[in-house]
Amino acid sequence: MEVKKIYLKDYYSFLGENGCNPTLTAYIQYNMSEMKWEDRKRPTLLVCPGGGYSMCSQREAEPIAIAFMPLGMNVFVLDYSVAPNKFPTQIREVAAAMELLYEKQDEWHIDTEKITIIGFSAGGHLAAHYSTSYDIPEVREVFPQSKAVNGSILSYPVIVADKGISHVGSFNNVTGKYNLNEDDFNRFSLDRRVSENTPPAFIWHTAEDNCVPVENALRYAAAMSKYKRPFELHIYPLGWHGGSTFNRQALNQPTAMTEYNSRWVDEAGKWLKLMNLL
Repeated sequence: MEVKKIYLKDYYSFLGENGCNPTLTAYIQYNMSEMKWEDRKRPTLLVCPGGGYSMCSQREAEPIAIAFMPLGMNVFVLDYSVAPNKFPTQIREVAAAMELLYEKQDEWHIDTEKITIIGFSAGGHLAAHYSTSYDIPEVREVFPQSKAVNGSILSYPVIVADKGISHVGSFNNVTGKYNLNEDDFNRFSLDRRVSENTPPAFIWHTAEDNCVPVENALRYAAAMSKYKRPFELHIYPLGWHGGSTFNRQALNQPTAMTEYNSRWVDEAGKWLKLMNLL
């Protein structure tokens, strides 16, 4: 395995404006000649950690790579820009990561028909935002041929800007506003962005999440159902917000509850296989 940090501004200089320095940490598996895998193309996972658009959580970064690499995937963790940088900075950085994955597909042995984006909390918002809005004018202005992902895994995602069920801080940070108008609700409430072209989604949440209410996941699932898009939804009855893998890679002391919730990784792997993304 090759692990390396990639500075996206080295490839797309405008990403370094306003002090931004987005990076990709690449976990690229060796194509062993002993196995005659020299030309093997691998499914790929692009990870967006959470952190309320104010930070990028470490426990939702490398532990995710460790969890999914046994499935034969290459994994790229995006450390994207956060507040005071606001939209469209973050979605453009995801687009840049996708652009680079396509550009390096031969060198990094990437199957570009099997790229899945995974996000956690506010990173789930970013993953869903890109999944539903990769071709909006703000992205196409800098990446005229911006690339769609083939699937998404949304982990206790921030989805809805509506008062009472939103994670207010995430929307304050990504918009730079404290009072959203109707246009903002339509742009940033991602259940409103789902369409007949939205890629398949695996969505999971915990029912007792008191930081990002479970209604966020339910709203996205309902929108996917409305447009007859493939989705799988798991709601675990117990568990706090931000559990990541719910195993020893991300927790100090696993319990019966965390062991139960950690099944989401296996379930997501089965879903990836069913969706032909592995």
